[in-house]
Amino acid sequence: MAQPQPRSGQRLYLDTSISYLKGVGPARADAFRRLGVITAGDLLYHIPHRYEDASTVAPIASLEPGMHGTVIGRVISKGIIPTRRGLRIFQAVLRDDTGMIEVSWPGQPFLDRTIAKGDTLLVTGSVRFFHGRQLQPREFINLGDDESATTEGRVLSVYPATEGLSFKVIRSIIEAHLDSLLPLVTEYLPNEVLSAAAVPAIRDALRMVHRPTSLAEAMQGRERLAFEELFFVNLLHLRAKSLAREERRGIRFENKRDLTTRLKDGLPFQLTGAQTRATREIVADMCSPRRMQRLLQGDVGSGKTIVALFAALLAVENGYQAAIMVPTELLAEQHWRTMTALLEPLGVAPLLLTGSLPARERKAIAQRLASDEALLVIGTHALVQDATLFARLGFVAVDEQHRFGVEQRKALAAKGEAPDVLLMTATPIPRSLALTLYGELDLSVLDERPPGRQPILTAMRAESGRARVLSFVDRQIEQGRQAYIVYPVIEESEKTDLKAATTMYEALASGPFAQRRVALLHGRIDASERDAIMRRFRDREIDVLVATTVIEVGIDVPNATVMLIEHPERFGLSQLHQLRGRVGRGAEESFCILLGDVSPEAADRLRIFAATDDGFEIARADLRLRGMGDLFGERQSGVPTFRIADPLRDEALGERARAAAERLLESDPDLVEGSHAGLRRVLGERYRRSLELFRVG
Repeated sequence: MAQPQPRSGQRLYLDTSISYLKGVGPARADAFRRLGVITAGDLLYHIPHRYEDASTVAPIASLEPGMHGTVIGRVISKGIIPTRRGLRIFQAVLRDDTGMIEVSWPGQPFLDRTIAKGDTLLVTGSVRFFHGRQLQPREFINLGDDESATTEGRVLSVYPATEGLSFKVIRSIIEAHLDSLLPLVTEYLPNEVLSAAAVPAIRDALRMVHRPTSLAEAMQGRERLAFEELFFVNLLHLRAKSLAREERRGIRFENKRDLTTRLKDGLPFQLTGAQTRATREIVADMCSPRRMQRLLQGDVGSGKTIVALFAALLAVENGYQAAIMVPTELLAEQHWRTMTALLEPLGVAPLLLTGSLPARERKAIAQRLASDEALLVIGTHALVQDATLFARLGFVAVDEQHRFGVEQRKALAAKGEAPDVLLMTATPIPRSLALTLYGELDLSVLDERPPGRQPILTAMRAESGRARVLSFVDRQIEQGRQAYIVYPVIEESEKTDLKAATTMYEALASGPFAQRRVALLHGRIDASERDAIMRRFRDREIDVLVATTVIEVGIDVPNATVMLIEHPERFGLSQLHQLRGRVGRGAEESFCILLGDVSPEAADRLRIFAATDDGFEIARADLRLRGMGDLFGERQSGVPTFRIADPLRDEALGERARAAAERLLESDPDLVEGSHAGLRRVLGERYRRSLELFRVG
C-alpha cells in the first residue's frame, strides 16, 4: 500500500514521489521520469554510469608528450579547424593555475555547440606533440562552472542525465538525500545467496556506488547490483524452463526417416558438422514427450534455414503441418523458392502466404491449412492473422526472431495445440550471454560456415582515396557485378556532418555512376516499393543500390560483390558484419570497403572488424566496446533489461548468479519460504511482465 506523501517535516518513504524531494520540483520531476526515476527509491537505483578519480588530476604544466593524464581546466578559446582532406576538428585551449594546453577532437565539430568559453572540463587522454603540446581526449566531462566538484580529490560520480537535468544536478540531489534514504532499504537477497556470491549487502552497496571513497569501492558496490540483476534474470529463466518441462506436454513425433533422409540424400551439398549436430538436437527434442522451445543461432550464411527445413519435414512426415515465419515478403519468397526446388523430388510442394497475395489465393491457402492435410507453409506475419487457422500445426519456426515481438511469436505458437517452436537468429551471441538472455530456451549453435563460400576481402580507406574506391566499384559493375553503398542516415542534418543516403544518391547518380542504373532504398519508402526495388536489384535491373541499414536483413543477391560503407564509425561491429554478409553469396570474389576518416579509437575498433569474419568473435568485441544495447537494439516485451550488469564483461559473475539461482530453486522451487518474501516482492516489482510470461507465481 502506498505511503502518504510527506509535507514539510514529515517522514520520507521509498515510494515517495520524486517531485516531493527537496531540490526537485515539477520540471525536474518530469526530467527524472524520462530517466525512469519516479520515486525516491528509484533515485537510489539511478547508478553512476562511470567515475572519474579526481585524485589523479595532474597540473597542465606537468604533461609531456607520450604521457597519459587527466587534467581540469577552463576553456579560454575554442573553434573548428578544417583540414585539406575535409576533416573538421574541434579544438579548445584549457588553462589551469599552472599553464595551458590545446585539446583536439578530430571529426567532432558538433562539440562547438555544447562546450562554451568559460566552461570547466575534466579531460582524460594521451599527450602528443603537434605544433606544441596537444591532448587527445579518450573521454571528458563538462563541469560547466562547477570546479568545486573535484576540489576534494575524491571520486567523481557521473550519472546518466537528460535534457534539463545535468549529471551535476542529479549528483547534488542524490547527495542531499542519500543519508535519509539508505536506512529505508532492507535486504531482499537470501543470506545463503549473499554469502555464496561474496557481494555486499544492499545498503552498503548503494552507499558504495553513490559515495565511493575509491574506484575499487565503487566497483565493489556495482558488483552487488550487477550480481542481483543477473541472479534475477537467471532465476526467472530457470523457473520458466522448469515449468515448461513439467507442464507443457508436447507432440511426440516419430523419427520415421522418410522425407528427412530423402532430403539429406538429395542435397547438392554436404551438411556441416554444426548443422548435423543442431539437427540431431532438434530431432531429439521433437521426438520427446515435452514441447520443444529452442533457439537456433548462427552467423550470417551458416545455414539455419536448411536445419529448420529438416525439422519441418519431420512434422510433415508425421502427418502434421509446419510453418516458417520470416519478417519480409521478399525473404519469404526466397525461402519458398529455395525449398520448392529442394522438395520437388520428394513430392512436397510448400505454400507461400504473404499479405500481398490476391484474396482468392489467400482463401485457397486458408482452406488447405484448415484441413487435416500435412503441409509446409512459409509466410510473413500473415500467418498470425485471425483469418489464418491451422487444423494440425505441429512445428513453428520463426526466422530472424528478434524482428518479431514476443506477442507475435506467441500468437503463431498458439495456432496449434502445442506445436514445437524453433526460434532462429542471425545475430551472433556469445554462448554465455545467450544462456543469460534466453535461459528459458534450449540452445543450438551453428558455429561453422558451409564449405565453398569465399571469404570477403575487407579494407579500410581514407577519404582521400574516395575517387579510387568509386573507380573500383565502377570496374566491378563493368564486369557485370552489382554494388551496395550504405549510409548511416537518410537525410543531411545541421546537427551532424554525416553524408546522407538521399543527397549522396543524387550526387552518385549524376556523377561517378551517371552511366549506371542507380536506385535509392531507405526506411521511409513504402514497404511495397522497397520490395519492388529489392526485386529489381535481385533481378539485375539495378547496378548500384544506395541505401541505409534497411538492407541489413535482406535477400540473397549472388551477383552483388561490393559493399561500400560510408561513415563506418557510426555502425556497431555486429551491424557492419550483417551488412558485409549481404555480399559474398555467389561464386565471385567479394569486397567490403569502409570509407572515411575516423578517429584513432574508431580505427582500432574497425580494424577488429576487418581482421576477422567470425561473427561470434565480432559480437564479443562489439559487446565489449559498445555495450549490449547497441547489439540487440530495443528490448523486446517481456525480456528483463540490464541496467547495470554486462553479461559479457561480468561473465564470471553471471556464472555465480546462475549457480546461485539453481541452488535456490532446488531448495524452494516456488519461492514460498518466509525467508524469500523480500525476494518475491522485488521480483514482482521489477519484472512484473516477465512474471506473467514465465508464470513465476
